[in-house]
Amino acid sequence: MADSRPVTTTDSGIPVPSDEFSQSVGADGPLLLQDHYLIRKLAAFDRERVPERVVHAKGGGAYGVLEITEDVSQYTKADVFKRGRRTDLFLRFSTVAGELGFADTARDPRGFAVKLYTEEGNYDIVGNNTPIFFIRDPMKFPDFIHSQKRRADTHLHDNNMQWDFWTLSPESAHQVTLLMSDRGTPSSWRHMHGFGSHTFLWYNEAREKFWVKYHFKTDQGIKNFTHAEAAAAGAEDPDLHIRDLHSAIRRGEHPTWTLQVQVMPYEDAADYRFNPFDLTKVWPHEDYPPIDIGTLTLNRNPENYFAEVEQAAFEPSNLVPGVGASPDKMLQGRLFSYPDTHLHRIGPNYLQLPVNRPKNAVHSYGRDGAMRFTNPADPVYAPNSHGGPVADPNLLAGESYDVTGEIVRSAHRPHAEDDDFVQPRALWEKVMTDTDRAHLVANIVAHASAPEVTDRTKTRVVDYWRSVHKDLGDQVARGLHVNGK
Repeated sequence: MADSRPVTTTDSGIPVPSDEFSQSVGADGPLLLQDHYLIRKLAAFDRERVPERVVHAKGGGAYGVLEITEDVSQYTKADVFKRGRRTDLFLRFSTVAGELGFADTARDPRGFAVKLYTEEGNYDIVGNNTPIFFIRDPMKFPDFIHSQKRRADTHLHDNNMQWDFWTLSPESAHQVTLLMSDRGTPSSWRHMHGFGSHTFLWYNEAREKFWVKYHFKTDQGIKNFTHAEAAAAGAEDPDLHIRDLHSAIRRGEHPTWTLQVQVMPYEDAADYRFNPFDLTKVWPHEDYPPIDIGTLTLNRNPENYFAEVEQAAFEPSNLVPGVGASPDKMLQGRLFSYPDTHLHRIGPNYLQLPVNRPKNAVHSYGRDGAMRFTNPADPVYAPNSHGGPVADPNLLAGESYDVTGEIVRSAHRPHAEDDDFVQPRALWEKVMTDTDRAHLVANIVAHASAPEVTDRTKTRVVDYWRSVHKDLGDQVARGLHVNGK
């Protein structure tokens, strides 16, 4: 059957070598700008919808402060992470796949995007309320989101598309396990964790390097809805989460999160038992215990939703000295895709909007374009001999690292624990309570029982969950009346 299918092409009709894997330096190395199909695919995807966000369309946010309480100068020279430093911030929460009219209580991951107005420019930590994601390669991101959106023929959402994509993408199992648990329906933004999700590079004044992950742990405690509670709450108030956050801050009940970091010595990544840059996996806490380093507090509501929440633009490429990117392929794709999206959705000068403007002075050669508020004076080019700003090559010290390998399109090199089902199996066996397991099965069965889900897809759903754990798959099979035992 596969031989009769047409070969994927670019929009120019050129045959495509892979729909799943980006071009990288070695299986685990950084991606290449020369991968024109990836760049074109992401660029086209970023421009699909106007004017709402393609993803994270509906959300809310608030201003606050991050206070660092512990000394982490042995790991990073970033000014924002100096002990005692208080940094103003804006935090936007959101649903991910849902549209502007969706209920806040829909089953979906939640965006958790923090813009820190540091002394060295804006630093954005753009994550979710889960430490992982559905895929590990940005080549599949447009396809994943398409499977969560609307059909071309009926303009309806279709659970069959979702399960079709998930069951053909085994790396999704960890995130789908969380999504189908009660963590997929948090009762409020105040009662959920946030994560930077990706792995980042930290480097200190001595140019020593470390890999880190960010965790924002809610101090209000975790509270989730069951499937029935979420449906009832969403029917009564589809804007529940927006209303809850705004009302709590207005009452003076300022929500807080404890910022933790996991720190991996730079050398550990080379022979760790799985790829530490794989966004579908977490670092076990017994290997790298989270360290408390500060507190995030939200204390002020926006005054204008459109100007501040809707036009807030976050980008993982906003990295301050002391922080760098990692070979995480999803992060590499987002470094390009996020600012490209903002250029299209908001305009070429979106960084001059008040909510996006850094607190420190900007010395840039960028100029002109629609809605430009300020333009640099002469000279307008670099290099120049007329007093214009100059770059500081010393800022690269510590951020660089060696990469070697052939140019390939590959998932990643084999590791001892590369099985995509190891970590979701651990959730089922070691983390979830009996109630959690029962709710997980019920939620899967309810979602996969939608009338549009075909018997063929249901069979794959059962196989998918049996790969996570036989008991889980067998219970799903009985609920779906497919391949039951």
